Amino acid sequence: MSDLARKNILDLAIYRPGKPIEEVQRELGLTEVIKLASNENALGPSRTVIEALQGALCGVHYYPDGSSYRLRQVLAGFYGVDFGQIHLGNGSNEIVQQISLAFLEPGDEVIMPVPSFPRYEPLARMMNAVPREVPLADYTLDLQAMAAQLNRRTKLIYICNPNNPTGTIVRKPELDRFLALVPDHCLVILDEAYFEYVEDEAYPDGLDYLRDYPNVVVLRTFSKIYGLAGLRVGYAVARPEIVDCLERVREPFNVNSLAQEAAVAALGDQEHVAKLRNLNRVEKQYLYREFSRLGLDYVPTEANFILFDAGRDEKQMFQSLLRRGVIVRGGFGYPTRMRMTIGTRYQNERFIQALESVLEEDE
Repeated sequence: MSDLARKNILDLAIYRPGKPIEEVQRELGLTEVIKLASNENALGPSRTVIEALQGALCGVHYYPDGSSYRLRQVLAGFYGVDFGQIHLGNGSNEIVQQISLAFLEPGDEVIMPVPSFPRYEPLARMMNAVPREVPLADYTLDLQAMAAQLNRRTKLIYICNPNNPTGTIVRKPELDRFLALVPDHCLVILDEAYFEYVEDEAYPDGLDYLRDYPNVVVLRTFSKIYGLAGLRVGYAVARPEIVDCLERVREPFNVNSLAQEAAVAALGDQEHVAKLRNLNRVEKQYLYREFSRLGLDYVPTEANFILFDAGRDEKQMFQSLLRRGVIVRGGFGYPTRMRMTIGTRYQNERFIQALESVLEEDE
């Protein structure tokens, strides 16, 4: 029946998420599996969130608030923006899809870094737009090279900051220079899924650009530091006229009632966020030391994951670690580099033990 499908979708790559723990346990007969593949929160959601979810369970027979009014109101207050500047999605991935639906015509061009978030390219092709993939320079977005791709057909530009899978950032002076070059007919999408983890003081807060640049859209999420990956809540902050366009292509009830309640509770528990941020800061330094001890190169990160050089074929290393009950992620176009989520000390130690075991076995 594939001959009935739109021809351009048959060339789209199917997104392959990281292996779930349960699948690895079934396949390999393991009792303990450490998952460090999907950049999830190392501690899970806060107690406040759990209590909010428990209180909301008795109402799941009702449809959710289709406008997500309360969550949008809370987000607007939290960031000091207008209610009409907030748009919610079933994860920020859905908002990337909505941006494609709302703004891309066949033949429009979309500038994006590579490697980066893997959904930019297929969602552009879905609309018969033309992806312009710009390779990273020293594992960092090359804004100068991206600017060289600008032309009258450019419609969207994606800037993943911090970038996934490298964890590097574009700093404020670089972004200032780049935005000054972008014509008004291009939307600039600042994808800031990991911004809460950033320590570099030169990191540019995307929201600071909304006043002077009406073509900027900021994407953020509750899936990472807030620990709501399983509930899927992402949001965009942009000018009301852009939000209006996104609302027109939004599916009804796209953010479920439990997700809305959990997100409100999570945003109100900044103590838990600070705890996660501190854990990430401490544990990435531990991992840096261990990679150095093992003689493995790594990319210093501003996110909750590290891209490291395994010194071996990444596909073989993935399988070797998997057999030892540790799930990490490869497949980013680097032959020997892999991405691991920064976990708890116990998880990180288990990862290092498994990694060291593989390296010793290969000697």
